[in-house]
Amino acid sequence: MRTKIKQILHATTPETWIGKEISVAGWIRTVRDQKSFSFIELNDGSTLANLQIIADAKITHYETLLPQMTTGASVRVTGKLVASPGKNQALELHASHMEVLGLCDATRYPLQKKRHTFEYLRTIAHLRPRTNTQGAVLRVRNALAFATHLFFQERGFLYIQTPVITGSDCEGGGEMFRVTTLNNFSDPTKDFFGKPAYLTVSGQLEGEIMACALSDIYTFGPTFRAENSHTSRHLAEFWMIEPEMAFADLKANMECAESYLKFCIRYVLEHCREDLEFFDKFIENGLIARLQHVVDSSFAHIPYTQAIEILKKAPKKFEFPFEWGADLQSEHERYLAEEYCKKPLIVTDYPAQIKAFYMRDNGDGKTVAAMDILVPKIGEIIGGSQREERLDRLEEKIRHHQLNREDYWWYLELREYGSVPHAGFGLGFERLVLFATGMENIRDVTPFPRFPGHAEF
Repeated sequence: MRTKIKQILHATTPETWIGKEISVAGWIRTVRDQKSFSFIELNDGSTLANLQIIADAKITHYETLLPQMTTGASVRVTGKLVASPGKNQALELHASHMEVLGLCDATRYPLQKKRHTFEYLRTIAHLRPRTNTQGAVLRVRNALAFATHLFFQERGFLYIQTPVITGSDCEGGGEMFRVTTLNNFSDPTKDFFGKPAYLTVSGQLEGEIMACALSDIYTFGPTFRAENSHTSRHLAEFWMIEPEMAFADLKANMECAESYLKFCIRYVLEHCREDLEFFDKFIENGLIARLQHVVDSSFAHIPYTQAIEILKKAPKKFEFPFEWGADLQSEHERYLAEEYCKKPLIVTDYPAQIKAFYMRDNGDGKTVAAMDILVPKIGEIIGGSQREERLDRLEEKIRHHQLNREDYWWYLELREYGSVPHAGFGLGFERLVLFATGMENIRDVTPFPRFPGHAEF
């Protein structure tokens, strides 16, 4: 039975492992041949650290196996764990049997000892998970996904799967991928669904259906935007976490969103310390302190109108102009979070003209009950609102946004049959991974990035 390297190197009482006969398997990172014996660094992806293996002539066919022990080769090793004299780990494995599972030509292997650029690694997405950085990213990503389910399950939310193929545009802004079996789009009634269909941009509207029957739900699934964007913050395919809460207002929404972010960050601080220390050392100095500050701080609250006034008085020049009624750009969001508040903040009460049709009108005739959470380094990480539960107001909004009422007939009926106040938010999962790891480009925190011109792997 195979033992994972993490179990060995992260044992709370490593001395209890000394003398145990175990079997491990993984990929060779480095080999140092000392003529009569060899040091092999083995990694199986379960942890950042490698397990040091001592192999010598006592192993059957050692001389034959040695040339096959190259960087990138996969092996299975059986042996006895002993105390390591080295400083980096408490245990090492003295091999008694070795088996090469997969050969690797070290002269052609794309992952050599030198450090590769992240741009280069994107071209070999099938191999980049073997690098230290990508392995650490994916372990943190996994922990954040688990923490997400843990948070909502502990609060009594139901996990709901919403459609990937949809007939409605949640945001009302277009930029959707068309799903079709036709070569000619001229007659959509002859298409597979008998009408135009698209890859979803959000599971929110369907989530509202479920919340209006089950009270508190959340979705966690892939979403798609056909936006021709080449920025470091956008992908064509990404994952969204979208809770919806019945009988909730904007205040309850903000409380849930802040608690969720803190829960996730606290979880990775407790369960991904080795990987975070790696990021702190090689990617962003001070990362752990920044994350701890998020956990320890109460988020600031600033209305949109006040945020505009703060930006006008800012002692710096911005690349993009701003005025009341304009959407905030990333540079504006980051200034507010990083320089003005020096911690996460929640901006509320945005102008109705720049927000989606489903957001609840405030009583001033100008703003809606919307909220965005802005964090240092990223800018917006969560967007949410109280939803418009009043039928007449929602119908008016659909007309104002020039949407087809028939596309939202079911959404309107939710307001006819037992309508309730409700609220929710959406978080782009990759942005959360960016925030937690200190990585700079969103294409480096998803296993197989999809962006304009790139859909390989």
